[in-house]
Amino acid sequence: MQLIKRSAKNTFGCLVGCAIGDLGAIYCFQRYYAPDSIPNDLWNLVWGIAMASGIATSIILETLILWRQLGPAEAFRTAIGMSLISMILMEAAMNLADYGMMGEPAITIEVLPFTLGAGFLAAWPYNYWRLKKHGKCCH
Repeated sequence: MQLIKRSAKNTFGCLVGCAIGDLGAIYCFQRYYAPDSIPNDLWNLVWGIAMASGIATSIILETLILWRQLGPAEAFRTAIGMSLISMILMEAAMNLADYGMMGEPAITIEVLPFTLGAGFLAAWPYNYWRLKKHGKCCH
């Protein structure tokens, strides 16, 4: 049970970092192109930028969390090495949920719980496995 709680907590930390960058990027594009929606020919670019932004903010957040404990260089290596797969799974699931519900890169309050839930559920099994096998996960 302890392993489940710890992996869920670690996954939630990853989710916060990913959500800040991913949703922030989509929101910026959404606001820039408002009141019209983002043009179809830019969708892949928007989701690519959103995923890259989510991964970057998650790495930054995790590095800051680990900074005191490990020092800057080791904190950065750990943030990248331990959770990059988790972040990619999370980002892909969030954007697929967004596309499935909205049909375009767009964020609304109604879709947010499903988008975040999909990201969490996609990464949690990997984080649990990683924690069980190596005693380490995201942080």
